[in-house]
This record gives sequence, structure tokens and C-alpha cells, in this order.
Amino acid sequence: MDLAGLLVFAGVYFLAVASPGPGIAAIVARSLSTGFRRVVPFVLGIAAGDLVWLTFSVLGLTVLMQNFHGLFLAIKYAGCAYLIYLAWKLWTAPVKSLEDQPPMRGEGLRLFLGGLALTLGNPKVMVFFVSILPLVVDLNAITPLAFAEIVALTTLIINTTLLGYAFLADRVRRLVSSPRTMRRINRVTGGVMAGAAAAIAARG
Repeated sequence: MDLAGLLVFAGVYFLAVASPGPGIAAIVARSLSTGFRRVVPFVLGIAAGDLVWLTFSVLGLTVLMQNFHGLFLAIKYAGCAYLIYLAWKLWTAPVKSLEDQPPMRGEGLRLFLGGLALTLGNPKVMVFFVSILPLVVDLNAITPLAFAEIVALTTLIINTTLLGYAFLADRVRRLVSSPRTMRRINRVTGGVMAGAAAAIAARG
């Protein structure tokens, strides 16, 4: 792809990623309660999901994916169920920061798979890669080099954007020292995460 085409794709994709939605709400909520480092696997799972959708779109498998709507619906609900579990953990967390607690065995992998499931079943992501991406990129004429360039841009944009949200939320969290305030943050962020799960589940 030429530079102009890459810039158009980068701009449109950045706007899609950065626009507030259930995924960003979940990332901010978890970072507020557990800190930046323990939200990274979740972000990486979301990014991996975008790359899966991108690959399917480039390979022309979107029609095939639509025939397996039930499978992606099950994946979506699995991701939403995991978000609700995380929300419950935040709501019932002790007053001290969750960052001070040792991570559970396999927590990083579960967070990664949770982010992946949410993205694979998120209708907003589907619409972008199935409907909007073909308007920006000529998928019929894409070359292996152009695909590699798009993958690199996609990886850079989604990770820096979502980790940026998580980092800012972590900075806010570090300003909090009152146990009472920390309890409120845990419960509010747990509610936000549950709301994000409900919002994704309600989308067609």
C-alpha cells in the first residue's frame, strides 16, 4: 500500500479503537482497581481478536464467518460471562488495592482469553472489519507486503491506544489513598465492568 492508503487506514482504525465503548470501559475499570500491569494481558487479548478479524477479512472468510453466527454468539457470551466474573471480583475485593494481592495462577492467560473472546464476539468489531475496512482498503488487490503493513499498523495502534487508557486510569488510581475511597472505586469499577458485559451481550 502507498503511504496515503496506510494513513487513511490508520486514521479510520484509530478512531474506531479510541471511541469509547464497552471494551475501553472494562479496561479502565480493571486498571483503576488492579493497576496497569494486571490489565496488559486483557489488552493483548483484545488486540489479538482484532488481528483475527483482520485476517479473516483479508482472506475473504467473512461470509463463512457469518454462517457460523451461533459459534461467535457463544464466544461473545463466554467473554461477557468472564467480564461479569471480573466485576464480581472487583465488587467483593478487600479494601486494599488489588495490585497488592499476588496474581492467581493462570490469571494472565484467562485475561488474554477473556479479551480475545470479547473481541471475537463484539458486533462493533465485526462491523468494522466486515463493512468499513473494505471501504478503506481494496481487499481484492492486497499483497502479502500490504497485509504485513496493515498488521503492523493494527498492532501498534490498538495496543498503544488501549494501553494509554489503562495507563491514565492507573495514574488516577495512584492518587487514591483512602480505604473508603478505594472500596468505592472497586465497587464502581465492578459495576462499570458488569455494564460493559451487558452492553456487549445486548448488541446483535
